[in-house]
Amino acid sequence: MSQSHPAPQHLQTDVAVIGAGPVGLFAIFELGMLRLSAVLIDALAEVGGQCTALYPEKPIYDIPAHPAIEAAALIENLERQIAPFAAPRLLGRRVVGLAGQAGDFTLTTDAGDTVRAKAVLIAAGAGAFGPNRPPLDGLAAFEASGAVQYYVRRRESLAGKRVVIAGGGDSAVDWALALKDIAQVSVVHRRAKFRAAPESAAALDRAAAAGEVTMVVPYQLHALQGEEGRLERVIVADLDGATRPVAADVLLPFFGLSMDLGPIAAWGLERAGAHIAIDPASSASSIAGVFAIGDVVSYPGKLKLILQGFSEAAVAAQAIFAVVHPGTALHFEYSTTKGVPGG
Repeated sequence: MSQSHPAPQHLQTDVAVIGAGPVGLFAIFELGMLRLSAVLIDALAEVGGQCTALYPEKPIYDIPAHPAIEAAALIENLERQIAPFAAPRLLGRRVVGLAGQAGDFTLTTDAGDTVRAKAVLIAAGAGAFGPNRPPLDGLAAFEASGAVQYYVRRRESLAGKRVVIAGGGDSAVDWALALKDIAQVSVVHRRAKFRAAPESAAALDRAAAAGEVTMVVPYQLHALQGEEGRLERVIVADLDGATRPVAADVLLPFFGLSMDLGPIAAWGLERAGAHIAIDPASSASSIAGVFAIGDVVSYPGKLKLILQGFSEAAVAAQAIFAVVHPGTALHFEYSTTKGVPGG
């Protein structure tokens, strides 16, 4: 389905930030603290990236000073933090073109927008992400009715339902634990061992032993049964091909995300597999004036954590200052000393 866009915009700024997830949002703050203007561009229609689109109610435990914070609340806090800088936003747009050089880039979007920028900062997370869908006949009809969901936007929407969760990673285990008190949960996985955090996997084992979760292992998804998009049962198969039904109202397949950098992949950036290779000392890519941070990047010692992306944003902002203001010395100052510009 094609997406309608508002009238194209033509903007000029110091930095074009591609990606409005938590790391991209924090980059707006770090750039703003150096009095660098920025435009925020994202393919999604709202800011927050995966935090908003995939798990807004999921708690995050490794954000400093927050023993636990829901993903949506983290985005709300970041929004308040960057509000003083009033960065223009081009949402629901994908960047399709990059021309020029450091100090004078022109970016174009699929909506016909143009952004003139002195530097580019890619904070695209998993790129234009989407779920890895199970190869099941008739899947589209169940997706359309909401009987198959890849993201849980509201936990309470599943209250009282028979929920089948498929997968063996953190998302599958975390949601099984989050839903066990309000729904009838069955977990399908091809083996008894899960790839989740050890504490979470142990908690799932305890929940299963207590009868709070039904474990369907070792099985994998085989077919969906129901009428007119209404799911009645999930058929699973063991490793020998023997099948059995599992009663279900909703199927949550958690098989990870497919990562697609889209047109960015054609810019000639040095890659490390599906990721952008950067110099961690500056977050610089192989193209002068183009920087990258967050889950989209790779370097020795890289951890896919929001907090490391925040650190990369600070490093990148310092390096970008030299591109925007060549020959001008930047004197590092603590935020406690200088406050927020304009605040």
